[in-house]
Amino acid sequence: MSNAAATTSITTKERILDAAEEIMLQKSFHSVGLNEILTAVKVPKGSFYHYFQSKEQFGVELLRHYVKEASVYKRRMLLDTSLEADPYKRLSGYFDCNIAKTYESTGRCSCLVVKLATEVASFSDGMREVLAEGMREWRGFLEQLIREGQAKGVMRADIDPVFESEWCQDLWTGASHRSQIERSVAPLQTAKTMILSSLKPV
Repeated sequence: MSNAAATTSITTKERILDAAEEIMLQKSFHSVGLNEILTAVKVPKGSFYHYFQSKEQFGVELLRHYVKEASVYKRRMLLDTSLEADPYKRLSGYFDCNIAKTYESTGRCSCLVVKLATEVASFSDGMREVLAEGMREWRGFLEQLIREGQAKGVMRADIDPVFESEWCQDLWTGASHRSQIERSVAPLQTAKTMILSSLKPV
């Protein structure tokens, strides 16, 4: 395959995945048909099966694509000291950005992992494994942030970073689900307050 053909191939596949991500954030995995996705990117149906063997395999690729991009964003927001030297303030800023996104979308979920988790985990092990891997990686970012905060004296030294990162993720994920149901950012604001309070030195 020539370089030009390879570039076209990658671009078309990513266009399909990007379009599907936007559509599924508004709907659900099962409710979105292939024609809707392909119409959005103006490619023939045959192109879909050139890149994906089935809709389930497409779902695995979609989540992997999303998790990869989300991980770049989360790593930067949580761990990049050039954004903010204080990890406590960095975490607060990260929450504020997510709350702002949810507010702009009138309470609708802006995270595909949270949006699709309960829907797809029960019928596709492949998709569930991608979700689990992504959430483990994101907990790792939180754990690293907490350890940095402890080393700098801006977060409690008497907490276990592994346990705290799990608790933070669980609380934030639950709040994200309630925000969708209530179409409100209030649950996220409460979760932010609780998490930051639990990390602040006495």
